[in-house]
Amino acid sequence: QVQLVESGGGLVQAGGSLRLSCAASGRTFSSYAMGWFRQAPGKEREFVARIGWPGASTSYAESVKGRFTISRDSTKNTVYLQMNSLKVDDTGVYYCAAQVRYRGTSPDAYDYWGQGTQVTVSS
Repeated sequence: QVQLVESGGGLVQAGGSLRLSCAASGRTFSSYAMGWFRQAPGKEREFVARIGWPGASTSYAESVKGRFTISRDSTKNTVYLQMNSLKVDDTGVYYCAAQVRYRGTSPDAYDYWGQGTQVTVSS
């Protein structure tokens, strides 16, 4: 029983910043691991960032380390992805996902998905 709605995507020039938000509703949201994934046209969905329960460690794809930051605010039932120093290669549809219980780190291991928000980075 989790609903996820992403927002904050848009068009930005390379080097710019965007902050994505994922508004969540449903019981025990604060105990779920949350992840951000992205999918570029013609490519497979790929992992971007993950955060566990509040206070847990975060993890990032190597390609976004030092540029992206995932965070969560359980009081607002929202997960964020701050994206700085954006590159053209960051273009894609960004999805947030929730994992009820740990089943791995691949997209198939997540239980709930939002509809995605488009991020387009121009040169």
